[in-house]
Amino acid sequence: MSSLPSVDDLRLIEAVARHGSLGAAGRELMISQPAASNRLAALERRIGERLFDRDTTGARPTAAGRALCHEATHVLGHLEAIFDRTRAAAQSRTLTVGTFGSLAPWLFPALDDLVADAAVTQVVDHGDRLVAWVGEGSLDAAFVAIANQLRLPATVGAVPVAVDRLAVLIPPGVTIGRGRHPFAGRTVVTYTYDMSTEALHRRLSELGGKPRTAATAETAVRLARKLGCPAVLPRGLALAYAAPGERVTAAAVTGRLTLYMVTTRPTPPEFAPLTTRLHAHLGLDGPLAAGAVIGRD
Repeated sequence: MSSLPSVDDLRLIEAVARHGSLGAAGRELMISQPAASNRLAALERRIGERLFDRDTTGARPTAAGRALCHEATHVLGHLEAIFDRTRAAAQSRTLTVGTFGSLAPWLFPALDDLVADAAVTQVVDHGDRLVAWVGEGSLDAAFVAIANQLRLPATVGAVPVAVDRLAVLIPPGVTIGRGRHPFAGRTVVTYTYDMSTEALHRRLSELGGKPRTAATAETAVRLARKLGCPAVLPRGLALAYAAPGERVTAAAVTGRLTLYMVTTRPTPPEFAPLTTRLHAHLGLDGPLAAGAVIGRD
């Protein structure tokens, strides 16, 4: 015999405590009074404690009985909600969405507003992996800036959803020169979320700078503050991280960054509104100038 109480045991304890009578509890549970009495006696033997003081006036719980009744009420309440929770889970929608680390703190709160009728499972990784996972079906969508620089899986398309440009974040006390070499002799920390780092560093070197790559936008900003130098990064992220007294100006290096939403084709209906609404939530420009859908027909 199992040492665990059965659901029927718990129902009996709760009913006897509530009615104060084995007979009334038996009638509710549709068992005879002798059967209820035998079940209660067997349970008391297994526990090794008397659970109710019984006489001709009824059944009154002992300290052990009150404790067991409290536990029984809790467990039965939890069990009664199982089917409701199971139905709710079956009816709810869960979307698995991935993006790169620097965008995650802004993208996922925006999605919480824009797809409020679905739960979003958050995934952070490199853009090429995220795109591959969309193709495999383990991600519903990926938000990356390198979709136009990758060979997309045949079943996947990429839609531009926002446009950003490079900017310079300038900590207090840091100055930038004028003319042909505004970064002359100065370290310039850089972060960009597409594959243009090499071209960016080459141009910064031509402007006299000593480029230094940061792993994330936050790292770039923190390094710039620590080293007392400018940081070149996407304008939206620069504005998000800028502290009081720091300036964000147009970069001497031109560069447009396009954020793409990668999904299976055609775009699933739950993601379609993001093509026109996401950019405003991220504080970026709209996608109209970024081009058409990427992906084979």
